[in-house]
Amino acid sequence: MLLFGHLGITLGIFFGLVFFIPRLRTVIDPRYLAIGALLPDLVDKPIGRIIFASSIANGRIIGHTLLFSFLLLLTGLYLYEKRRDIKVIALATGSFFHLFEDQMWASPRTFFWPLHGLSFPKDHNDYSGLEYLLKMFEQSFQPGFTETHMPEIMGMVILVLMTLYWLKKRLDEKNSDDMTS
Repeated sequence: MLLFGHLGITLGIFFGLVFFIPRLRTVIDPRYLAIGALLPDLVDKPIGRIIFASSIANGRIIGHTLLFSFLLLLTGLYLYEKRRDIKVIALATGSFFHLFEDQMWASPRTFFWPLHGLSFPKDHNDYSGLEYLLKMFEQSFQPGFTETHMPEIMGMVILVLMTLYWLKKRLDEKNSDDMTS
């Protein structure tokens, strides 16, 4: 899954939960949730696909482990206890959503790292490093439907709907302010 899938689906789930539990809106900052939803890829893709491309050659390493998200959550709970700051808990929540959306349980060697050994599975791509970036860019313009398109389309639709809702709300607020002045 790519950018729009992780962002849109995570924020869609969050705002769906807010519909049933309105207090979440005042507790969790969706900006940190969104960053958390991208965090495993922000950590792993540059490290595994570009920096250590010749040895690791995998974009799902440390950030895609249950341990990473769990340690992030523990850090968030500690900071919440000390400062009443929930931002890192929101990051951890987004990170957990990312693992769920990537279906990481299907890759137990990575998901439960280091319980299955200290090494990560090596990917079977013929390209690595900067070649990987060029290949990803090239593939994003190729016609055809792959399994990653569906979550991306869903994520885009959710983000568009959320943006339209936000714009409508802002317009309604502006109109009500204009009427009172």
